[in-house]
Amino acid sequence: MSVKERADRRVVSNIAKGSIGNLIEWYDWYAYTAFSIYFAATFFPKGDQTAQWLNTAAVFAVGFLMRPIGGWLLGRFADRFGRRRALTLSVTLMALGSLMIALTPGYATIGVAAPVVLVLARLLQGLSVGGEYATSATYLSEMAASGRRGFFSSFQYVTLTAGQLTALGLQIVLQNVLTPTQMDSWGWRIAFAVGALGALVVMYLRRTMDESPSFEAEQTNESRGTLKALLRHPRSLLLVVGLTLGGTVAFYTYTTYLQKFMVNTSHIDKGTVAWINFLALVVFVALQPLAGALSDRIGRRPLLLGFGVLGTLLTVPLLTALAGTNEAVPAFFLMVGALVIVTGYTSINAVVKAELFPTRVRALGVGLPYALTVAIFGGTAEYIALWLKQAGHESVFFYYVAGCVLVSLVVYAVMGETSTDSPLEDRD
Repeated sequence: MSVKERADRRVVSNIAKGSIGNLIEWYDWYAYTAFSIYFAATFFPKGDQTAQWLNTAAVFAVGFLMRPIGGWLLGRFADRFGRRRALTLSVTLMALGSLMIALTPGYATIGVAAPVVLVLARLLQGLSVGGEYATSATYLSEMAASGRRGFFSSFQYVTLTAGQLTALGLQIVLQNVLTPTQMDSWGWRIAFAVGALGALVVMYLRRTMDESPSFEAEQTNESRGTLKALLRHPRSLLLVVGLTLGGTVAFYTYTTYLQKFMVNTSHIDKGTVAWINFLALVVFVALQPLAGALSDRIGRRPLLLGFGVLGTLLTVPLLTALAGTNEAVPAFFLMVGALVIVTGYTSINAVVKAELFPTRVRALGVGLPYALTVAIFGGTAEYIALWLKQAGHESVFFYYVAGCVLVSLVVYAVMGETSTDSPLEDRD
């Protein structure tokens, strides 16, 4: 085996280890959404179904509030002490949060302490995932060879979505093994126990990864990872916000919220909805590396523009049609259509952000503005949707999503092509 072949194999090994860790992190994050339809009644007082789901959506949004702090703390940590150490720390925090949810007694046993512990666990997980995105996106982009960054960095959302798929897959298995009563009372706890165990395995894997060569070349730079150094790139910071706004609202609408939407609005049974989500997300995962590789050939901006135009024009018709059907096959194709649209954003958003910043502040620059935007817009999307439904104005949410995508479309239209003349190519 030649030196180049050994080096290429080493790169693939490191990216694989980073990606597996990313999968487990996001499995833990999405297990909350996948199983909230079962544990809502455990952690909150009795009430109507929408009210209980609204409470779990509020806690989901609270977890997002920690993501900017995680993006700042762990992004700074990654820029100062290394991508590998930051990735190991983030998965440790996620494991602790999952274990807390798995073991906490319900409201009927410990009263208000139950939702309090749930909130604390989600705060830990929000801190973790805020740092995970920043460091993982940076690591994958830095480890990939020039000309293949779009392809390799697309595995950020491959594994992110695979984590969601794993949560849904386990949900389907448990639904077929356990009775509805068992699922509601204790079956959902299995998902969080599995997540905690998986995170422990990932802790070991991440300790064996190589450090990014880009980071190693910057270790003597004392300004790395500081806010002062980051604020020297105001345009890039604003671009990350604009790039993310429409994409994060669309992503969380088309993935996590659609599960509740199909049950609560389309009136499709929970088991069927789980299968629709699972199969649609399999298609979505397969699209990510294809779109990422395409961006290496034609650039990032055409894909972003495609998402912006189609998301603005088709979101309202897609969600309106989905609200009007209670059949599985049409619902599946409508969800796939929405996911095809958002692929123009998800497949390349990690590398686009990494291409905007120099090495010394790359993880912080990717993580902090992204996490702030996701916390404000992505984390609240489900809550806004359920609140509008409860108020009797559900269709307003459809226009809200389309409007957010339109804002990002304006940014895509005025920005340049990030894959050319990027600091990432300098390996500075």
